Amino acid sequence: MTADETWAGRSTNRRERRAAHRAHADYTGGVYGSMLAASVVIGAGTLGSFPRAELVLLLLLTSLVFWIAHVHAELFGARLARHTPDRRVILRVCREEWPIVKAAVPPAAAIAVSPVLGLDVPGTLWLALSVAVAGQVGWSVAAAHRAGASRRLVAVTATVNVLLGLVIVVVKITVTH
Repeated sequence: MTADETWAGRSTNRRERRAAHRAHADYTGGVYGSMLAASVVIGAGTLGSFPRAELVLLLLLTSLVFWIAHVHAELFGARLARHTPDRRVILRVCREEWPIVKAAVPPAAAIAVSPVLGLDVPGTLWLALSVAVAGQVGWSVAAAHRAGASRRLVAVTATVNVLLGLVIVVVKITVTH
């Protein structure tokens, strides 16, 4: 085998591994993280007036804590209890669970820019909640699409997540009124 053939084989293997990783990408953390962000926004909204920076930190720190909890559960749960995870496995699990944190960033950004939009606290909370629910729907649609689901199944998952989002909105209305 020539050096060029070896290089081409490595390059092809790397591309195949990346394609396989994308095909098996799990967006569960993104959906979960979006629902978590929406819950944090609802919970913070019941406390009354607060600085926006506090809510941004609350969203990001809560998502980090849940990310750590998910990584811990994955690494030390029943699946890996019999094997000591190596660095490669730990990094893979950290990457796989990272969407939990990524999902909190758009609602946190919405809160951060809300003064520029002239929003008061209730308006800020509704904007953040809307962004979180939109993220939840987006992550679920991306997951279904990436898994090769039919258009009908993608529409079903979007509809289910819109309905879950509406349940969250009803909870907000009920809790804050």
